[in-house]
Amino acid sequence: MGKITGFLEYEREDSPEVSPKERICNFNEFHHYKNEEERRTQAARCMECGVPFCQSAMVLKGMVVGCPLHNLIPEWNDAIYLGHDKHALKRLLKTNPFPEFTGRVCPALCEKACICGMNDAPVTIKENELYIIEQAFANDSMQPRTSETKSGKKVAVVGSGPSGLAAADTLNRRGHSVTVYERDDNIGGLLMYGIPNMKLEKDIVLRRRKLMEEEGVVFKTGCNVGENVDANELIDEYDAVVLCCGAKKARALTAPGMEGTKGISYAVDFLGRVTKELTGKGISHELETQVKDKHVVVVGGGDTGNDCIGTVIRLGCASVTALEMMPKPPVERRADNPWPEWPKTLRTDYGHDEASALFGKDPRVFETTVKEVIASKGKIKELKTVKCGFKEGKLVETEGSEQIIKCDLLLIAAGFVGAEDYLPKALKLELTQRNTVKTVADTGYATGKEKVFTAGDMHRGQSLVVWAIAEGKACAREVDAYLMGYTNL
Repeated sequence: MGKITGFLEYEREDSPEVSPKERICNFNEFHHYKNEEERRTQAARCMECGVPFCQSAMVLKGMVVGCPLHNLIPEWNDAIYLGHDKHALKRLLKTNPFPEFTGRVCPALCEKACICGMNDAPVTIKENELYIIEQAFANDSMQPRTSETKSGKKVAVVGSGPSGLAAADTLNRRGHSVTVYERDDNIGGLLMYGIPNMKLEKDIVLRRRKLMEEEGVVFKTGCNVGENVDANELIDEYDAVVLCCGAKKARALTAPGMEGTKGISYAVDFLGRVTKELTGKGISHELETQVKDKHVVVVGGGDTGNDCIGTVIRLGCASVTALEMMPKPPVERRADNPWPEWPKTLRTDYGHDEASALFGKDPRVFETTVKEVIASKGKIKELKTVKCGFKEGKLVETEGSEQIIKCDLLLIAAGFVGAEDYLPKALKLELTQRNTVKTVADTGYATGKEKVFTAGDMHRGQSLVVWAIAEGKACAREVDAYLMGYTNL
């Protein structure tokens, strides 16, 4: 422990952000990261406690706190403080293959479990993690790493989201020959076409692709296994196949007036389209006119709903309203929700701050849902909303609470209901009640079909990037044991 009294001497200081009204003028990342000296001061706040809950991934009352990757957080915080950045990098990469992703988009389960957070602000673990990996890229410490021994085994990974990348990276380092099949025009899955640029600029994903290719991983884009690539031929060609296709079947919104009405889109499709245009020739006139000076309503909270808010603001919307069915959480922890449980408190994200700065109020309307879509000449014009609550697990409307609000564009960010089924059908794989691919063991990754494994959201359902990475790594261990008869991963 480099600074024994650091947590007593220093206060938490987050990296400053570009002001909301300034940053909405572009899609760039908007944090000004602290310099080396300031980062070492923040790392000094780590208590290096005897029982580091931050790296535990404990389940308390059905919710996980602490890092699912079991990152060695006290170790690399100590190394940052002492100026041993290369050692910090080694300890970080031991558990996390892609800190540049989690350091940007993870909700920091680790910080919610930080012991400093009992009576004070937690350590800036997420920013410290990002500092380590970005310093490493800046000083050329991130060089290609390849296995000296090749196994002679070939593995196909279908899907290049975080779970697919983690599985491919782990198996490649083990010495297997790995080919990744991606149906889109670029790798990354939701990292590329689901998470907006202001949270994760796409050159970060492309930088990782370049490094993995230098390490021997082969990427084949535009290859939709189950459609333009025969899934069974893939099984014949490879010694193992890992399915990491996500859980992209969006939850539908069922309200009268929706069918056939223009101006309604699933959030993930909308966000993907915006990113594709930004990485191509720029925002098209068609997309601009769809949003600019229009009244936008987002149905659903969470990260995706917030990303929609930030995106439509940057595209010049006239207003944005976010409807959430659940009650508004408390600002502070309740007595029945003590540390280190996951804090069930109100989370205000960047999009909410931007909407407040631009329109003068928080865009969220709680305990409210869509009762009816009102169209004119086949295009959405208004929504009839209604207050709602839950009684005995069922959604109940509040009588007489209906309101009419303007809506030119409706974005549905109500979550996902499982994996798309065309590939499981092609391989005759069984699905669970949650529309995820069923595995032989609940905690395993082998499907009922020989050679075929699954990981990530396709296996566990919609979740976080950090969980997808953890799943990809764990699946790779199981695949390695299947191929070699043992595993040293």
